[in-house]
This record gives sequence, structure tokens and C-alpha cells, in this order.
Amino acid sequence: MAGMNSNVAAAALRSDVRVISLIGFAHGTSHFFQLVLPPLFPWLMPEFGLSFTQVGAVMTTLFVVSAIGQAMAGFLVDRFGPQRVLLAGIGCFVLAALLLALANSYAVLFLVGILIGLGNCVFHPADFTVLNRDVSPARLGYAFSAHGLSGNLGYALAPVMMAGIATAAGWRTAALAAVALGVAAWLAIRMQPDAARPEAAGAKPEAGKAASAFGFLGVGAVWMCFAFFLLVTAAFAGLQNYATPIMQQLYGLSAASAAATLTALLLGGAGGIAVGGVYASRNPSHDRLIALVIGLAALIAVLIASAVLPVWSVSIAMAAMGFCVGLAGPSRDLLVRQAATSRFGQQAYGRVYGFVYSGLDAGAALSPLAFGPLMDAGHFGGAMIGVAVLQGAAILTVLRIGRLRPTN
Repeated sequence: MAGMNSNVAAAALRSDVRVISLIGFAHGTSHFFQLVLPPLFPWLMPEFGLSFTQVGAVMTTLFVVSAIGQAMAGFLVDRFGPQRVLLAGIGCFVLAALLLALANSYAVLFLVGILIGLGNCVFHPADFTVLNRDVSPARLGYAFSAHGLSGNLGYALAPVMMAGIATAAGWRTAALAAVALGVAAWLAIRMQPDAARPEAAGAKPEAGKAASAFGFLGVGAVWMCFAFFLLVTAAFAGLQNYATPIMQQLYGLSAASAAATLTALLLGGAGGIAVGGVYASRNPSHDRLIALVIGLAALIAVLIASAVLPVWSVSIAMAAMGFCVGLAGPSRDLLVRQAATSRFGQQAYGRVYGFVYSGLDAGAALSPLAFGPLMDAGHFGGAMIGVAVLQGAAILTVLRIGRLRPTN
């Protein structure tokens, strides 16, 4: 009997590792494609005579399409299953990269952005549906941690790969390399027919809650989760977009040293995600942890804004802030599961995750509108205070989620 139990446990572990690795690869691909265009701007702008505002408009369009599409994609996941939806999304990436390789006008770049947005919108509802259904509950914290880390790796790979290939062989060749990555991800998903099974048998929603496909929109916790994602992402996007000039102005850093503080932020975030996966798997008080670490991140942002830190410590402070935000990631994903999906059963995973995580894209799209005017007016310290304010508001939403979530 012990041997049989051991074999079952080993088989479950192998299955979990396979699913986590597969979904991680897909998620990393989605983050890679989010940053396919920006590293090529130094080539695309002179090629088509574009300004920073014009190329920025392409990226805004990408995230607006992704935000709207993500909320809708969840319904497709629940209806057709996550595998088919993932394949369609990755297919959009492949088409976008092919079109980029053939681009001959600004209008075509807009179409590339739209296709990337359409592809990107499917990943959170599909990924989290697969992870929640196919990974053992005891390993979900680790699964969400790996999911977040894979996204960071995709972000890190895109500028190195795209700019490196463009420098050596031209930007159109770099676009073709992105096609190859997309095809590899599509084949990986296609060759795993059981990695994204349809609605699980016996997954019954709470009585009266799922009678309507839009019943989840009447749950306050769902809206609070959406607001939390929007606020946290708007703050983090502000740092991603403007950390370099902010640090140059506040601390007199060179362009290279200021850019290194952004690298420190992202590396700190990756470390936080790794540690956060372990914590989230062993501790149920997700809302309290999130409130604590986001609060610490806000305090660090205020400290940086004061411009009183020694120059040598700025990168350390940014890494610490990234670590705090990353530490909250796996607990955040589990909190969404507790606060929202448990009310409706597995049949609503796609639509709930799709709507809630559309807050990520909404925050990324709105962030430039909030921080751009502050930067243009020279309020660099004010921009960092804005990061802290958004993080503080996010704390209020997560504490509210803790009070609204189901107790069973």
C-alpha cells in the first residue's frame, strides 16, 4: 500500500511539473511579445519617420486591446477550453511577428500592436484555469510563483534577443526570430492535448451564483480584485516607464547607472516572486501579507522621492521595492482564487480570472496618462510619490477583499 501511495504521489508530482513548465513557457512567450516592439524602436522610428508619441500610441493600443480582450477571453476559455484559446492567442503572436517582418508603414505597425494585444489577452484566464484545475492544491503557490517568474524571464529575454539580432542582422530578421519562438510555443501547447481539458466534471458553482454568465460581476470581491490589479500595475508601469529619467534627475545618475536601478527593481521582483511562492504555499493569510509588503514598497517609494538616499543605495532601495511587490505576487493570485472563483466553481475560472486580470492591462494603459504630465512638468519626486499613493490605494482594496472573501 505504501508503495502504491508513493507511486501515485510521484505521478502527481510529474504531472504538476509538466503542467507548470508548459504553462510557464506559454506565459513567458506572452511577456516576450509584449516587449517585441520597444527594443526595435531605434530601428523602426527612422525607418518610418516616427516620433516617440507615435510609437507610444502603438503600445497604448496594444494594451487597450489586451485589457478589453482579456475580460472577453475568459468566457471563451470557459466555453471552448483553455487549450484552444491559448493556441489562438499564440497564433496571433505568430501572425503579428510575420506582419512585422513585412511591415512597410506606420499603419502596419498599428495592426501588429492590435494582433499582439489580441494574443496577449488570452493568457491569464487560460493559464490560471489550467493551473487551478490541473495542479495539486498544495503546489498552487509554487505554480503561481513559477508563472510569475516565467513572465519576468520573457520580459528579460525580449530586449536582449530583439535588439541583439536587429543589431547583427536587421530588425526584420529579429521579427522572424520572434516568429520562431511563437511557433515553438504553439507546438508545445498543441502537443499536450490533456494540458487544458474542458470543464471538469463535477465542478458545480454555488447555488444561484452561476445562473447568469455575468453573475460574477455582482460580487464585490471581484471588483476589488480588479481595482487592486489596476492600481498596483499602474504604479509598477510608472516605474518601468520612467525610472531612468527619475533617478537621473533626483540623484544625478548617469543614464547607464539610472537604467541599472530599473534592472535592480526587476531582479528584486523576480526574487520576491520566488520567495513569495514558498510563503503562499504555507500560509493562508494572503491579504495581510500583501498589505504589509505593498505598504513597505510604498514607504520605500516615498524615501526615494525625498532624494535623501546616498547615491550608492538607490539601486538597493529599488531592488527592495521590487522584492516587496514580487513577494505579493503568488499570494495575490491565490487571493483571487479564494475571493472570487470559489463562489462559482471551476466552470467560471476563465471569466473571473479574465475580468480581474484585465486590470493589469488597464493599469498599464492608464499609467502614462497619470505619470506623463508629472514628468513633463519636471515633478520627478512627485512621480515617485504618485507610485506610493497608488500602492497605498491598492492596500485599501486588498484589505477590503479580505473582508469580502468567503469564509468556507
